[in-house]
Amino acid sequence: MVFVCLWVICAAALSAFPSKKQHWPLAYGLIAVGIPILIYVWLSEGTMAAVFALCVGALVLRWPVIYLWRWTKRQVQGE
Repeated sequence: MVFVCLWVICAAALSAFPSKKQHWPLAYGLIAVGIPILIYVWLSEGTMAAVFALCVGALVLRWPVIYLWRWTKRQVQGE
């Protein structure tokens, strides 16, 4: 869980800097780093800790999650 805490601290620090691209490259980087951390937490701490870490990540990266939800909904509805 230490890695999750460090990931959240890095995400908060990176979001403090202004960006012309609206932080999307940073979000992609955080996702790329967060997935192996999530797998590590799942393997070392168990499923409940991994679900908690996933929820924390979704709270930090709320806009990519919202856009993924909207895209998935469009795909299911067939638009």
